[in-house]
Amino acid sequence: MHRTVYLDNHATTRIDPRVLDAMMPFLQEQYGNASSRSHEFGLTGAAAVDVARTRIARLIGAEPREIIFTSGATESINLALKGAAEAAYGRAGKPGRHIITAATEHPAVLDTCAHLERAGFRVTVLPVDRYGRVSPDDVARAVTDDTILVSIMWANNEIGTIGPMADLAALCASRGILFHSDATQAVGKIPVDIGHFPVDLMSFSAHKMYGPKGIGALYVRKRIPALPLVAQIDGGGHEQGLRSGTLNVPGIVGFGAAAEMCSQEMEKESRVIRGLRDHLVNRIRESLPEIRVNGHPVDRLPHNASITFPGQRADQLMHAMKGIAVATGAACSSARPGPSHVLKAIGLAPAEAAGTLRFGLGRFTTRDEIDYTITSVVNAATAHPSNRQWSINESARVPAQP
Repeated sequence: MHRTVYLDNHATTRIDPRVLDAMMPFLQEQYGNASSRSHEFGLTGAAAVDVARTRIARLIGAEPREIIFTSGATESINLALKGAAEAAYGRAGKPGRHIITAATEHPAVLDTCAHLERAGFRVTVLPVDRYGRVSPDDVARAVTDDTILVSIMWANNEIGTIGPMADLAALCASRGILFHSDATQAVGKIPVDIGHFPVDLMSFSAHKMYGPKGIGALYVRKRIPALPLVAQIDGGGHEQGLRSGTLNVPGIVGFGAAAEMCSQEMEKESRVIRGLRDHLVNRIRESLPEIRVNGHPVDRLPHNASITFPGQRADQLMHAMKGIAVATGAACSSARPGPSHVLKAIGLAPAEAAGTLRFGLGRFTTRDEIDYTITSVVNAATAHPSNRQWSINESARVPAQP
């Protein structure tokens, strides 16, 4: 018999029971529309939204009015990129048509940029180094008089690398260029303080931080003159006119509860998860010394371990590791054939990319689960090595566990 272990927390996280408890009254008794201000049901919903907005803003060092609720990070990214591009194109004078991003961005960014390119905008996709970091110098060299927006993710969803956000934000601010960051993997996992980074637009989502699916946010920096952004959904003028539609009150309440827990527990939690992640990597390396850990060795998310197993196929390893939920790439792009675009961008050959697994630890991951996973990974890799040049430390191989 095999057991189940969930190690795909980059794709989504289990909702915290405390978050669910906070949401339940707004799914049952307090089900009013937050825009219905003429009765108690609506006023109660509106007050709960205000509390959640304040909690989420506090987590990232923002003001509540700078938080725009959406259905998730993908919608936030679309609103940020398309909204900024359309606003720039509509301004009087010579319109800006140039956008800069990086090769390792999430498909939500790359596909949106491709859409804008088809609409007549010019997109520069910059390379990254072997750790997955874009160089601020490369960004500076790519900037032209026509550049309106730079979009670089805060932390990578596959290899965990944290970007040079302070340098990038300062560069864009000095050039008067809007700076957007997809911070979906970062918020709630590492400190993200807008007060220290002049980011104009930032996308993130509740379900990556132990909140519910179907609710996200776009941070929009308030400044004078107002940051130009064109709404992508019309009808009703909700969320300061930037995102029309009835507010998902239970989801927003859950988002706020999740944010509050991260504010209070993130530092200790990250320390524990980092210890489990390092234990996982070190013990696997003892038995399989030729593994490669992808991403930056220091500036990386605490819960991420992207490991390449030379001579192995990730799908075969996953099949042998019955019941252990890991990933071979980003969940949002897993239906696309071919190697991960992130692994390709950092220089992995197709065979290496095909032998890479992503382990995503989380709040509910236990030491016992990690030890079980180590056993399963090592035994899967040594049972049927597909490349006999693979060096195996047989003495370190661990016995199977029930």
